[in-house]
Amino acid sequence: MEPHDDELIRFEEQGAAALPPASVEGHLGRDGARIWYASYGAGPAVILLHGGLGHSGNWGYQLQALIDSGRRVVLIDSRGHGRSTRDISPYSYELMAADVLAVMDELHLEKAAFIGWSDGACIALILAATAPSRVEGVFFFACNMDPSGTLEFVPTPVIDRCFSRHAKDYAALSATPDDFDSFVEAVSLMMRTEPNYQAADLGRIHVPVAIVLGEHDEFIKPEHAEYLARSVPDAEMIYLRGVSHFAPLQRPAEFNAAVLSFLHRLP
Repeated sequence: MEPHDDELIRFEEQGAAALPPASVEGHLGRDGARIWYASYGAGPAVILLHGGLGHSGNWGYQLQALIDSGRRVVLIDSRGHGRSTRDISPYSYELMAADVLAVMDELHLEKAAFIGWSDGACIALILAATAPSRVEGVFFFACNMDPSGTLEFVPTPVIDRCFSRHAKDYAALSATPDDFDSFVEAVSLMMRTEPNYQAADLGRIHVPVAIVLGEHDEFIKPEHAEYLARSVPDAEMIYLRGVSHFAPLQRPAEFNAAVLSFLHRLP
């Protein structure tokens, strides 16, 4: 079990736990991008979708726990992130959701559960709304579904350490390693203006959903998370105590326990 890394000191220095060799790994060409994916283990599929500016390696502390639970785990680097490329098209969550469906088709996955973190959570919930037959359930961690759900940005040492790690990883993994600043600018524009789901849109989601927020999240208003839990039919609200937006890195054991409990409750 990994010790706590509440201040992300270890994450800044080393990143998350290294990913093991994948059973299947590749790139899929789609709509001006090459999307990286990897698959591990066997069993019902669960797809992990990382946060903005990050990459799939940030799930290093979750992967083995999910494999050990009897799940096939699929990692996807969102377009322009990590090992995936992009063209000059603007980022959009709907476009990245379509990328995920293309990877599912490539891997012959009819359906999967989704664990989404920040931007990845938004992508997962959009899939629940637009392609419900492909979604077993969504563990929606630390994101908003309209721009009003975010707090005013206040820099902190924890955020700075995470950003520092993202910059190092982008330089190491990206096909355009010198473009980090423009990458941040383009992703930040998407974050400021999207998504734009209203209560009526959320009310049409009919797959199991857990809305999950760290007690000390730096970016998402707690009242927005609670509004999401009220608006998505039969959604549950889960608070993770003692952690922030970076719970999968800060206290992996607690985060993993919440994920596994959610997966075990799926029909």
